[in-house]
Amino acid sequence: MSDFDLDLRTVEEHIDDELELEGSILLDVLDGSKDPEAWLEAVNAGNVLVLNVNGDVNELAAGFARDIKEAGGTLVHFRGFLIVAPPGVDVDTSRL
Repeated sequence: MSDFDLDLRTVEEHIDDELELEGSILLDVLDGSKDPEAWLEAVNAGNVLVLNVNGDVNELAAGFARDIKEAGGTLVHFRGFLIVAPPGVDVDTSRL
């Protein structure tokens, strides 16, 4: 047998720290009726947006997409939805 020492209490403390996420997943419609600044504020607050796109995604997201990308966030257009994630939240598209 090996001398492997695992302190589970310490591990649990670190896991709790890692799981302290701020923000929510917000479901909404991207149709041009909301001020682009509202989307920026929501993402800057740590929220992930799942937006049902009602129209041309490039036109509708033009007011906030560049700012999100420049800040390190992620935008993914998938099956009529635009997923917008803040910096530090990965969107895994490897299965698409």
